[in-house]
Parts: sequence; C-alpha cells; structure tokens
Amino acid sequence: MDKVVASATEAVADVPDGASLAVGGFGLCGVPETLIEALLDAGVTDLETVSNNCGVDQWGLGMLLGAKRIRRTTGSYVGENKEFERQFLSGELEVELVPQGTLAERLRAGGAGIPAFFTPAGVGTQVADGGLPWRYDGSGGIALASPAKEVREFDGIPYVLERAIRTDFALVHARYGDRHGNLVYEKSAQNFNPLTAAAGRVTIAEVEELLEPGQLDPMDVHTAGIFVQRVVHVPHAEKRIEKRTVREGHHRADA
Repeated sequence: MDKVVASATEAVADVPDGASLAVGGFGLCGVPETLIEALLDAGVTDLETVSNNCGVDQWGLGMLLGAKRIRRTTGSYVGENKEFERQFLSGELEVELVPQGTLAERLRAGGAGIPAFFTPAGVGTQVADGGLPWRYDGSGGIALASPAKEVREFDGIPYVLERAIRTDFALVHARYGDRHGNLVYEKSAQNFNPLTAAAGRVTIAEVEELLEPGQLDPMDVHTAGIFVQRVVHVPHAEKRIEKRTVREGHHRADA
C-alpha cells in the first residue's frame, strides 16, 4: 500500500517514447513541474500530451515542448507560449484544441469508464463540422484537419458526440498526499488535477507535504488513492505567477 517512490526520476523511469500523458495544472497553478523536468532529463520523446494548456516558454510542459519532445498535444488554451505558436504554424506540432468544459468532461469520462458523451458545446462550428487545423504543412496550408463528429438531437436540441480521454500515464501536483496515494489539491489546482488523475492508466503524483495514512480527513480528499500508483515527495515546489500586476499606490487627503 505504500506508493511512495524515492525520486521523480524513479517515478517516470518506465515512461516510454510515444507515450500519452495527461498532465494536471491550470495556467501555472498545480503544474507537476518536477515530474515534467524528470521526463525531460530522461530524454523521452514523441509524446502525446493532454493538458488545459501547454505551459509557458521553458517551464512546465513548455520545457518538453522547447526540447521538441512533444509530437501532439490536446488542450483548450495556447496562452503565451511563443514556441508553441512557432511549432504549430511550422507544421512541427499536431494540436487539437478543445472547448475547456468539453476537455474537462472528456477527462472525467475517461476516468469514469464512459467511452463518449453528447454535449451542446461546439454544435454549428468546426468543432462539430470538422475542418479545424490539427497540423499545418509549414507553408500555410493544412496538412491534417479535424474530422466531422456525430450530431444528434435530444428533445429538439442538437448535441455533438465527444470521445472520452484515457492516457498511458497521468502526472499531477497536490498540496497534500499520503502514502496510500490519497490527494488534496489547493485552490485553483483543483481545476484539472482531479480529472487528470482519474484519466491515467498509471497516475504519478508529486506532493508538497507527505502525510501518513490516517492524517487526511476522508472528507477532504479530492483524489482517492485507488486512482494513484506512485507518490513523490516534492517539498520545495516552484510556484510561478504568469502575470504580475502591481497597482500604483493611492494617497487619501484628509479633510
């Protein structure tokens, strides 16, 4: 039952070239940066990633992207990653853009054993009709486009069929975790990490505080240990702010 491994390097040692990865995080919150860095050091390549966004330049998944280790990525937000833009437009990277709520539900469905579901999001657009560029040819043309999806009416309302997502591995970052793999995420890190953890066939969690079994109140647990195969203690996780905005100070004149 003790799922703790000694290091992030050991935790990702069996991730092969060409593996599919679901990766937690929302913006720069809750990103399993230590596990991603271990994958980078291991030299794994030709990866297919699923994540809300693909990191920023040289951090998070942006590190793997910058080293050209990612072949294909599925997400809902490109963000401010200039290398992502360059690789996509030059035809080096295959990209499937998905509405954010649909992406969350595709991951949740994968973890719940549901193969597909109908949703109104995307009906009447290229999301349902097909034709979204997945890969460019490097000369401005489309080398690979999204296919059309099934659309069906329920009670007179059209819905598009979306497939669930299951991946070979899932990488998540939690604030607290115990040796049995029970996890608690903090604030905005709850947005995609719980869904990601359930969607992986092998789920690896990095945790800031490692607790003993029984120290977590079951009512507080976001991901049950049954979904988690490996736990790595990362006590000094780096936390970044994507954009820091500082307001000029205001002085009040007393009457």
